[in-house]
Amino acid sequence: MPDCKALPDDELVQLLKESNHTAYTEIYKRYFYLMYVHAYKKMRNEDQAKDLIQDLFATLWFRRVDDLPKSNLAGYLYTAVRNKIFNLFAHQQVQSRYIASLENYLSTHASVPTDHLVRENDLKAFIEKEIQALPAKMRQIFEMSRKENLSHKEIAERLDVSENNVSKQVNNALRILRTKLGVVMYIYFLFKL
Repeated sequence: MPDCKALPDDELVQLLKESNHTAYTEIYKRYFYLMYVHAYKKMRNEDQAKDLIQDLFATLWFRRVDDLPKSNLAGYLYTAVRNKIFNLFAHQQVQSRYIASLENYLSTHASVPTDHLVRENDLKAFIEKEIQALPAKMRQIFEMSRKENLSHKEIAERLDVSENNVSKQVNNALRILRTKLGVVMYIYFLFKL
């Protein structure tokens, strides 16, 4: 097995097409940071940029057999990042329009029928169930942040942990809940709790 660190991109791509994990790892090491910086400059959001680049490399592996270029791997990756960013922005615009439509509907329909109240209570119970399923420390920090409206600094002081730890726990909890609850429930969660 040749040392992949010394191989040019076109040979790495050829090995990747043959499902060579070492070649894939070398491509990842070679291009992750470059692609991340490129995505971050466009998106200005660390977590979204990391998620997008992780998705890019997962796609690279899954499509390795028939969707890779014979040359110019860097150009292929930059184009793929650009397209993923465009798709994400388009999706966010759809979400924004949906939220605006939902807010408009809620503001014009002040009286809520009983069945809506029942659905709202069911949704609140479902959200609370998912919050209770979080790991204990993460749940405690998340509840202090969202239910008690404490700042990250106040939580850190009360629990004798770093603000960075609190921030990470809250972000991880939101990521878990976003995955489990879906976009609509996540939006509801942000505005109602």
